[in-house]
Amino acid sequence: MVNMRNNLLMLRKLLIVAAGMFAFGYALVPMYKAICEFTGINILALGEREIPGTGSARAKLTNTQVDTSRTITVEFDANARGPWLFKPAQSSVQVHPGEMTTIMYEFQNVQDRVMSAQAIPSYAPRQAAAHFNKLECFCFNQYTLAPGEKKQWPVVFVIDPKLSKNVTTITLSYTFFEVGSKTPAAPTAAADVTHKGAGA
Repeated sequence: MVNMRNNLLMLRKLLIVAAGMFAFGYALVPMYKAICEFTGINILALGEREIPGTGSARAKLTNTQVDTSRTITVEFDANARGPWLFKPAQSSVQVHPGEMTTIMYEFQNVQDRVMSAQAIPSYAPRQAAAHFNKLECFCFNQYTLAPGEKKQWPVVFVIDPKLSKNVTTITLSYTFFEVGSKTPAAPTAAADVTHKGAGA
């Protein structure tokens, strides 16, 4: 009889602990979101939710950190390491530091087989890399495409206003390679280009 009471008491305690753990786990998601939004450390996830054109109310807010006194030309380059088509929808844009901008890259698997691929970015001049903040980029993931399948992927970025004022042109270059093959090095040609107005 005593053992049965002890067992029931233990079972009750375990149920209470299990219920408490479940409630705590359930509350972690809103707590995490609240903390990240308050501290701003969840900017990547925020960018994924608020790509311009998605109808998000927050995406329509004016960014007060835009430096309208400066204009930077951002050039886009694409290197396909394999038999597929890969290119930016536009060759360049002009942006202000602090301004959120979206451009598209186009890809088509022209092979007669399924393939998985991923892109790696590089920047020129090299010093721009630390100030080129991508909020959304297809380079974050691997993709599997069916034969003949076409895709369009966005790159959403903001250039940090702290970028040296000597830099007036940035080249963002992607190399798209098949997963499972030898990972190529980041393009060096773009990094070696001397840009007009770029600092040494």
